[in-house]
Amino acid sequence: MRLVAVGGGTGLSTLLRGLKEKVGREIEDLSAIVTVADSGGSTGRLRKLYNVPAPGDIRNCIVALSESEEIIRELFQFRFRGGELDGHAFGNLFLVALTEITGSFMHAVNIASQILRTRGEIIPATLESVQLCAEFSDGRMLCGEEEITEYGKSDGVRLKKIWIEPQGVKAPIDAVAKIESADMVVFGPGSLYTSIIPNLLISDIREAVLHSPALKVFVVNAMTQPGETDGFTAYDHIRAFREYTGIEKVDVALVNTKMPSDQVLRRYMAQRQEPVIPDIARIAREGIEVYAEDLIGEKEDFVRHDPKRLADLIVEVYRKHGVFS
Repeated sequence: MRLVAVGGGTGLSTLLRGLKEKVGREIEDLSAIVTVADSGGSTGRLRKLYNVPAPGDIRNCIVALSESEEIIRELFQFRFRGGELDGHAFGNLFLVALTEITGSFMHAVNIASQILRTRGEIIPATLESVQLCAEFSDGRMLCGEEEITEYGKSDGVRLKKIWIEPQGVKAPIDAVAKIESADMVVFGPGSLYTSIIPNLLISDIREAVLHSPALKVFVVNAMTQPGETDGFTAYDHIRAFREYTGIEKVDVALVNTKMPSDQVLRRYMAQRQEPVIPDIARIAREGIEVYAEDLIGEKEDFVRHDPKRLADLIVEVYRKHGVFS
């Protein structure tokens, strides 16, 4: 199977950790198309200084697919404390340094992937420095993923519209080629408006997905996000994805049915987050095949999709579509 995963943030790196174990068996070619519109923390500071695409999500995906020794992965994720480097991730600095040396962010990503021996290819959604912009229900307009996420946590506001600037940016040729030749394209999990949809706001990627014969799979988030998906059901996530991207054809939806523990749930609800209701029948009425299962694992205070369960289910979905013998 030739599989392309589209997204960003924690959700994409979680998915890749599971899919990595399938490479060389069920998956013959694995690619990740990663959003580069992040503007927070170390990434945001480096973008302002060097005018590069956001390295943070790229770094996390490289580590997720890496077969290198644990110490190398830890080094890439290491964050400095104190001084002028306070908060910077070593991997971010490494990617920016390689970009300066080679003159190409794409070359930097490829070299870093070789050094960390990734079991798959990581491709930035664009090689241009872009900003995610949004309009909220109160009329406020902001640019910058971090600013959008933070303002979305304000009481009574919701995202109304998102776009990227500058408009008309191009995707790498490799990103388009991978989508066009894919057997399956997976969207999510991850922040709907700030990690998944931004990739499809790039016309090259959107058009490639629209014309690709690949099976299109949408992984619905397990929890809502304040200011972005407050009160969203599983179907609402798919509806919003379709509306913003123009990609009507979603073949399969993967929906979590497990509730977090009471202790974890209370912590999330205190931050205006709640479990996404699995309105399976509503999705099925749209002609979308639904797989509703226990897909989350709880680690400390966080609700995350379990990498192995998610990867196993993706392979099962593909097997049921008659591709594997």
